[in-house]
Order: sequence, then C-alpha cells, then structure tokens
Amino acid sequence: MMRAGAKNLDKHVETVNALNVFPVPDGDTGTNMNLTLTSGVKEMEKVRETKTVGKLAEALSKGLLMGARGNSGVILSQLFRGFAKAVSDKSVINPRQLSDAFQRGVETAYKAVIKPVEGTILTVSREAAEAGMKRSWGQEDPVDVMEAVVNEARRSLARTPEKLPVLKQTGVVDAGGQGLVFIYEGMLSVLKGDVAVEEDLAADLPDLDSIASMAHEQNAQAKLDPSQIEHGYCTEFIVQLKTDRRKTKEFDENQFRREMGRFGDSLLVVADDELVKVHIHAEYPGDALNFAMAYGDLTRIKIDNMREQYEHVTEGKTTVRPVQGAEEEEETGKPDKKYGVVAVAAGEGIANIFRSLGVDVVIEGGQTMNPSTEDIVKAIEQISAEHILVLPNNKNIILTAEQVSEVLNTPITVLPTRTVPQGLAALLAFSPEETPESNKQKMIEAYSHVQSGELTYAIRDSNMNGMEIKEGDFLGIREGKIEKVGRDMIETACGLLETMLGDGADVVTVICGKDVTEAQVKEVSDFIENKYPDTELEVHDGGQPLYYFLFSVE
Repeated sequence: MMRAGAKNLDKHVETVNALNVFPVPDGDTGTNMNLTLTSGVKEMEKVRETKTVGKLAEALSKGLLMGARGNSGVILSQLFRGFAKAVSDKSVINPRQLSDAFQRGVETAYKAVIKPVEGTILTVSREAAEAGMKRSWGQEDPVDVMEAVVNEARRSLARTPEKLPVLKQTGVVDAGGQGLVFIYEGMLSVLKGDVAVEEDLAADLPDLDSIASMAHEQNAQAKLDPSQIEHGYCTEFIVQLKTDRRKTKEFDENQFRREMGRFGDSLLVVADDELVKVHIHAEYPGDALNFAMAYGDLTRIKIDNMREQYEHVTEGKTTVRPVQGAEEEEETGKPDKKYGVVAVAAGEGIANIFRSLGVDVVIEGGQTMNPSTEDIVKAIEQISAEHILVLPNNKNIILTAEQVSEVLNTPITVLPTRTVPQGLAALLAFSPEETPESNKQKMIEAYSHVQSGELTYAIRDSNMNGMEIKEGDFLGIREGKIEKVGRDMIETACGLLETMLGDGADVVTVICGKDVTEAQVKEVSDFIENKYPDTELEVHDGGQPLYYFLFSVE
C-alpha cells in the first residue's frame, strides 16, 4: 500500500506543486511530500526480519521523520507516526484496526501543529479518517474502509476552498490535501487488486541523494578542496542488538552516541529496541565498526571515499555540499562551548553574512529547497556545544526544525524566524552570557521589530487581494503578502519599499540576488537615498536564487 501510495504521489508531484496558492517560483508542496514519503518507504524496504504490519509501519515512521521536509512533509510524517503507533504490536490488522490507525494519525498530526488551520491537509485527513471509522463497524473487508477514506478525502479536498478563503480567491484546492489524496488512492489501488502487490513499486521512486544534489547544484557557488575534508570516509551500518552468537554490551543510546562521536563527525544515530542505524564521517572507519561490534552484529555496511567522490563530482564544474559550516573540532567528549548556532540560507553571500555573525553551520536551503529533519540533525552533530540555536529563516522550515528534538538529546531552541532579515536581526540580539530562555525572548523581540520584503516573479496567472497577476509579472511581497505587482522590476521594487518605509525608517538593508545587475542595484539604492535621505542604507550581495531582492526595514 505504501509503495503504491508513494508511486502515485511521485507521478503527480508537479500537479501538487502547481496548486500552491502563491504564484511564486518556489511552490514545493508536492516535492516536499514526495521526498518525505520516499524516505519513509525506502526505510520500510530495508526491513529484513518478519514483515509484520507493526514492524513495517515502525520503519516507515522512522524514515518519514528523518526525511520530513516543509510543513506538508512534517504533517505527513506525523499522520503516519500516529498510524504506526496504533499498529505497533500488530502482525496483521482488521478493518476496525485500520480505521483506528488513520484516526490515531490525525490526532498525532493535530497535536504537532500549534495553530491548526482548517481547509488544509489536516482537514482532509481528519474527515477521511472519520468516514473510515463509520464504515469500519461490522465490516470484514478492509477495502470498504479504504474506499470510504479515499472517497471522503476527495470530497473533503473539494470543500477546502470553502474553508480557507485564500484557496477560493485563487481558484485552487489545498496542495497538501491533494497530495494526501494521491497517496490514499495509491494505497487503495493495491487493496482492490488494481496494482500487483508483489511488484516492487519502490524501485522507480526517486533517489533522495540525487534529488537533493540536483537541487543544490542549481545554487552552486563554490568548489571545495578535497584535501580539506578531515574525515574522509562516509560510513553507514546497522547494529543488530539482539544476537545469540556472542556476548554483547548493554546498549545505551546516549552513551553510544557520545562514544561513537570520537571516531569522526556528521554522526547520526537512530535506534529502536533491536536495531541501531549509524551514519558517521570517519577517517578510520574500521575503528568505528570495531567499537560498534561490541553491541551486536553489523549488517548493511557501506563505506564511501568522500575525497574520491568529490573529485569526481566536481571535475569540470562547481558544486556546493548541502551543509557548509565551521571547521570540525577534535572530539573531546565534552562540549567545546556553551552555544552553537545553525541557520538555513540560500545563497553564498547570505551564508557568509550568517557566518560572520557567529553561525557555526549554514544549511543551504530556504525558498528553493527545504532541508529535511536529517539535514538539520547532521548540521547539529557537527557542533560541540551544550545548547544549539536553530534559525529556520523560512516559515516552511520551522516545523521541520522542531522535529529535531525527537532525534537528538542535545538541548535545542528553535527560533521561529520566517525570513532571512528576521534571522539576521535575531543574531544581533544573541548573547552567549545569557540563558537559553533569556536569549530566545530577546531574539524574538529583536526580530519582531523588523519588516521583511521580497521581490520575485510570478510563474502563472493568478488573482490575489484584488490584484490581477500575469505570468512573468514582478511581485513585491511584504511579510508574506503580495503588495505590489508590475511589469518593471525597479518600479515594483521601489513601490514595495515605499509601502514598507511609510514615513521613514532608521535602517534599510538590501540583499541582492544572483540575477540582478549592478545597474539595477544602483537604481534601487539611489531611490532609497534620494527619497529617504535620513535612513541608513546597507547593501549586501546575497547571491540568493529566484528572489531578486530581500529587503529589511527597521
């Protein structure tokens, strides 16, 4: 069922992306859901023991958690996390248990969202689950339950514009809800026999690494020296904790993670009662394997020479690794400092600004590519600190960042920054001497006084807030709301600035994208200096894709 659900979603990714309300070039709901579900199914495919419903659902849930991207991906992961908990002790399930699992998933997803919005994927999942519950009474065939779930999901999706005015205004249904319908339809196709169960539908699913690499390639800015890679072997393996062949150490996840950390960096440890999945960049992978063998048998060992890979990949072209940050420090067993900071940013110039303000690791991403939970986990694992601050700098990454605490034991504070200007303002208010609680309060207060603006372009015709938008129009966006629409870039940018500045401001910061010229930057700068002579102007090269200008007004 999950193979077919993933396959069906994969076929309709662009359909889901096209339903994003804003006609901006970063509509990625379908992509995020696809990458998230693919991660879950591929983890499920790795189950080698008896494939009970409970074991498969547990693996699916784990893969979804680590692969979750964007709000839609996080909500999807929570739906199936609750589903997995409901069937965790089941070998097989009957129609009633199937409907209970869908209901449990809905409850888990709603709890994960602080302010649930109706007319979204949440509504579609809830109303579909309710229909499944009603149909399950007295039923002996799970097909009847799944049909009820799918049929109501379709009807609920059709009703989303009535519950969320912005959908009605733009003439679309909810993108996340549509993605969920495609998943449920795929699941039903297996139960009805329309798709052969034995067919390996996961074989044609997109490869996560290749998709991520392609996305990062589009924003490539620099070429790294392979000799600078300190720990050269990407090492992955699974420890089977329960073995009768020999005596093993008692496993403690926290202690195992701490001790494994001395063999390298980029450490990731995910464990359950029987298996431990380990990812580490090590200079001597044999040492890491020997250490792990004390806890059980090793399986699915994979070791890649990253220096060799990097030289091959970058031959004749430039590339950017998904995570770039400060140099790794030697593992001492104790945190090297009180605070570590991780930020998400698109564009090498913006990344450099964040680093100059003390950010340890910058994850490349944002409007054009939402990082996964695993991306953020790997970034945090590179930092030796008592407490980690995470700046998502995008509203669609906040939920993903908040999932990280479920994987790591390191204390983490996620600052809910929705834009790059908010992230920069938050960093300026950070004090290493303050407590995490005090820092969070001061940083949120600091960026609450910042106005954020963006200039991009429309990828399709639309109508929002009474403004008719044509494909190719320039869009001036203020705090997530389209304020100006025009055919001329500079005119639209200056119109947006007038809206943001009002009667004036103390400081205006302009962050220039990679597709603007020096002449265009000068025109915008001259406009600000001439019309608002008492306002301090700062101009930075951000290098961000798709967004010509980012504006910050304080």
